[in-house]
Amino acid sequence: MWTIADKTVSSRLLLGTARYPSPATMKEAIQESGSDIITVSLRRESVGENNNERFWDYIKNCGAHILPNTAGCHSVRDAVTTAHMARDLFSTHWIKLEVIGNDETLQPDPFALVEAARILNDDGFEVFPYSTEDLIVAEKLVSVGCKIVMPWGSPIGSGQGLRHREALKTLRQRLLGITLIVDAGIGKPSHAAAAMEMGFDGVLLNTAVALAQDPVRMATAFGQAVTAGRTAFEAGMMQSKDGAEASTPTIGVPFWHEEARL
Repeated sequence: MWTIADKTVSSRLLLGTARYPSPATMKEAIQESGSDIITVSLRRESVGENNNERFWDYIKNCGAHILPNTAGCHSVRDAVTTAHMARDLFSTHWIKLEVIGNDETLQPDPFALVEAARILNDDGFEVFPYSTEDLIVAEKLVSVGCKIVMPWGSPIGSGQGLRHREALKTLRQRLLGITLIVDAGIGKPSHAAAAMEMGFDGVLLNTAVALAQDPVRMATAFGQAVTAGRTAFEAGMMQSKDGAEASTPTIGVPFWHEEARL
């Protein structure tokens, strides 16, 4: 079990709800992944392909914890307004905060992100800010009240995995009391497992499952990868070495004196 914010869940995988072939496929993928937390964009889904009653009915009645997000927002004002709308619609104080600074890279605007996070924390939200792997930005988010930070592995939808591992390791080492969830850029189950092996608390992804040839099986694979990575981290993995070391001890192995060979 995992306690995140004020909820206790069984899975450390958070799953998005966009771009699935159908609401039915989305529903089955979420169920098979084991995810207890799903994220939904109020702005994008309202005008996108999932704008139908089946989609919204499932979102509201799926039994998972809803993490609304402010995807598509480019200013503090838009993000804060969208967060308040999401709180009213979904009856939750959770919000995944996105304030995009560049339309091509979808990189967050760090200045607007921190300001929006400050306002929403003061308004009683549990803020899940989407950021880069920059330590200073993460520390600023913590300083304005965030207990959770969501650094990207690489740009949204790129599938590049953990592009700057050393920076991510630094975040984990320096922010020991903060819940860290890798969000964006995860393309393969091995990427998710690697993040969990580094000690991150969870992984959030969408595209790698939704656009897979078989989204349901891929969701299952990601659920297993997150569990395996976390288990390996908790078990204590061996450290790499420069040289070889025999796995079989030499004690008790028979040997012969040189005279015996003559």
